[in-house]
Amino acid sequence: MDTTLIAFAAATLIIGLVCGLAPIFSGIKDDQNRLKQLTGIAAGIIIASAMLVVIPEGYELAMTDEHGTDDALAGSVALVILEVDHGDINATEGIEEIEALIGGHGDGHEDEHGHDEEEDGHDDHGHDSEASLSDSIGAVIEEVEDGDINATTGIEEIEELISTHGHEEESHDDHASGLLMGGAIMAGFLLMFVLEGSGIGHAVHEEHHDHEHGHGHGHVHHAAAGGLLVFGLTLHAATDGVAIGAAAATGDFALTVTVLLAVLIHKGPAAFSLGVFSAHEREDRKDSIRDVVIFSLATPVMIIIAGLALAELETHMIGLAMLFSAGTFLYVATVDTLPDIHNPETGKKAMIHVLIGVAILVVLLLIANTLDIGHAH
Repeated sequence: MDTTLIAFAAATLIIGLVCGLAPIFSGIKDDQNRLKQLTGIAAGIIIASAMLVVIPEGYELAMTDEHGTDDALAGSVALVILEVDHGDINATEGIEEIEALIGGHGDGHEDEHGHDEEEDGHDDHGHDSEASLSDSIGAVIEEVEDGDINATTGIEEIEELISTHGHEEESHDDHASGLLMGGAIMAGFLLMFVLEGSGIGHAVHEEHHDHEHGHGHGHVHHAAAGGLLVFGLTLHAATDGVAIGAAAATGDFALTVTVLLAVLIHKGPAAFSLGVFSAHEREDRKDSIRDVVIFSLATPVMIIIAGLALAELETHMIGLAMLFSAGTFLYVATVDTLPDIHNPETGKKAMIHVLIGVAILVVLLLIANTLDIGHAH
């Protein structure tokens, strides 16, 4: 297992436990104004990370599909054709170089059932219109070697295949891809929306103060509601783990650290609020500790699971997972701050806190760019 993945998981676990258990064991009560300030700054960092990092990176990865190998081959073959056009090598030498690029064409003129290609679906040159670019080029080389066409004609046909491939890639499911990527973001947003609407929310800080304001004291227990809120917070923490795990699966350290930073800054205030809420709601301290431990474990466990599972998937699936996480980021960040934004007494301060959070991440990204801490893919 990647030690970096374990380190990221350990960091989220420590933050969750320290911030969550502190109010339970120390008796520290939450300073509502300070907690709102930290939550607002964290929301700004999460919004900026989603908009400036997670969504652009997720989009780039999601656009990498199964044709990626063909694209690389097309570029290499195009360079060989360019050499032929410039007279640096002749057509025969060009065919030989292209054959080396595709690693040999084998029995390109027969399919796996031993049937001649021309008996099945082909284009005007007898090449399989559904074959990979490598197979199609191999078929042309086969024709050259069999003497059906000369090397110059072979180069022309391969150039046509490259050109056709380029046009197909430009228009390849662009609309469907856009819907899929937008759908991934929306799915993350709607998941949190549905959970919140079903009473399985994450706004434990607001819930705690609503109880105190609504009842005039701090000792009204709602076991069912408390359980749902803890469950909601845990699910949210798990989606944070998916975001970090997906970033780690890309092998891009700078990207992963950026997402980790956003999660950690948000997780601290959330864990602290959970500790205060649980200490208020639970009769037994052991139950409060259990709530915090479950919440704290959700993110690191999902970091490990997502990091290992997504590493085995296609690159574009990792991208979709990141876009899904971005949707959850956007929901949580906006819902955490909207109540205060809409309140005339707190709106201006909440706005400033969010902008501070955005500014912090922008500065960090600029520093990373200055230090040339780039992306690995």
